[in-house]
Amino acid sequence: MKRIVTIQDISCVGKCSLTTALPILSAMGMETAVLPTAVLSNHTAFSSFTFHDLTDEIPKILEVWKQQKFQFEAVYSGYLGSIRQIELVRKLQKEFTEPSALLFVDPAMADGGSLYKGFTGQFAAAMQKLCSHADVIAPNLTEACIMTGTPYREDGDELYCRDIVKRLADQGAKNVILTGFSYGRGEIGALTYDRDKDEFRAYVNEKLPVVFHGTGDIFASVTLGGLMNGFSLGNAVRLAVDYTLACVRATMADEHHNWYGVNFEEALPYLIDRLRSLKGKAENVQKREGSQNKRDADSRPAENSVHTHVV
Repeated sequence: MKRIVTIQDISCVGKCSLTTALPILSAMGMETAVLPTAVLSNHTAFSSFTFHDLTDEIPKILEVWKQQKFQFEAVYSGYLGSIRQIELVRKLQKEFTEPSALLFVDPAMADGGSLYKGFTGQFAAAMQKLCSHADVIAPNLTEACIMTGTPYREDGDELYCRDIVKRLADQGAKNVILTGFSYGRGEIGALTYDRDKDEFRAYVNEKLPVVFHGTGDIFASVTLGGLMNGFSLGNAVRLAVDYTLACVRATMADEHHNWYGVNFEEALPYLIDRLRSLKGKAENVQKREGSQNKRDADSRPAENSVHTHVV
């Protein structure tokens, strides 16, 4: 079982950040360690909430982890509340992973054309630097515009979005996922760019006329889970888009649903079934390719073989 660590806040009530990342990644077969950056009574979409910063606790936790020689195959950061927390993500990556480990950054800091309340340009610059070291980043359009210095346009077309994504990759990120991408009304998904392959891909599905808190956290968690299960970036994003939609549909089907988050728990069977199906298809492809390679090898004469002729 692969071991990953996710660093973000936890809301005691409300479906976002760690309260979605932990169950989703666990359901996808990951041993998921958590590094809480703050504890909230409930998330910030409520009219009131308590907030307790845990930044000072993180170095103490990391020191114990170092004594225990813990290592992780992926580091996943979500909402971070300060520049110091961003720096601690880099410390976590450098000291608790091998070079082959994956750094997945969801730069949750802005939406609707502006930074979240309390964030500054200095914070955005620090987040941009973290993203430049990442294997995968998953910004929304506002975050992508801020990190590239691009004027924000809600009506930006595909070329506009491609240019922004490419500029993010040029800063250092190996793979960029632009969330909330759409070709038009009634659909939503993501645009991806693989820097090594110089390849763009887009996948969209139905957009329902509702908005729920925490769907971005669900999307990011499923994408990471797909990648850690060996899926391509495109297949991981496809699974994440479809599962997020399944969560919203399950919520809307419940006439007594809560306003503060989606019923992702009810959709977990769908996620697990899709995960198994995709893994099964991948294994079948590998078997076919392996059999073909074996047949090709058997049909070729052995290298350095000796041929004798008896007189």
